[in-house]
Amino acid sequence: MIDIGVNLTSSQFAGEQATVVARAQEAGVQALILTGTDLDGSRESAELAAHWPGFCFSTAGVHPHDAKSVDDGTLSALRKLAALPQVVAIGECGLDYNRDFSPRPMQDAVFDAQLALAAELGMPVFLHCRDAHARFVEILRPWLPRLSGAVLHCFTGSDAELDECLALGLHIGVTGWICDERRGDELRRQVARIPVGRLMIETDAPYLVPRDIRPRPKRNEPAFLPHIARVVAACRDETPEALLAHTRATSAAFFQLPL
Repeated sequence: MIDIGVNLTSSQFAGEQATVVARAQEAGVQALILTGTDLDGSRESAELAAHWPGFCFSTAGVHPHDAKSVDDGTLSALRKLAALPQVVAIGECGLDYNRDFSPRPMQDAVFDAQLALAAELGMPVFLHCRDAHARFVEILRPWLPRLSGAVLHCFTGSDAELDECLALGLHIGVTGWICDERRGDELRRQVARIPVGRLMIETDAPYLVPRDIRPRPKRNEPAFLPHIARVVAACRDETPEALLAHTRATSAAFFQLPL
């Protein structure tokens, strides 16, 4: 199985990255995509990925929360990072109109610039969207013919939003949100509608702890991906083995992983 979203640079993993990676390997995870959320974090993710070649890969990008940190040199620095063999996508990029940690016009411009970079480099994009679907689609749609692929990670949207994302050809990342008894009901129903070949699984560790694990852990880890996979498989009326086979193939092809 492949975890397409791991925040291994989080302070929650400080000094424990090697142990976390080892536990993931012991759990049967075959590859991790380490998420870059700003320039420094993208550099750190690439450096961490280099410690486990062929197992860890990374993205390079700026999360909408950090759009305000972008300056004239950011895009050129991301371009250089993207040339590294372990960097397999541009992102995490997109829009977050829920918290508005960066002004919306700035989020829009930085998102568009990263889509342009991905198109220039022929790379897929790792996307974020929260409470901004209409504007997200408006900015993304013109770039899609020029992108090698686009995955909306940690999908938590409405039925109509899922329909539009699928119609646009997006891949969908599903996290432990599906294990949340408070807010996962809609996703548990929706996940069966995602076609084979468009679904990926992820932890978004250390965030989004699967709330149905007992005893409940204090943080999420890639080692919990098998648990998430079993829940997703049950919601899709698939065996875990079948789900893992097609999500692995989809993720490996999307990120062009040399597994």
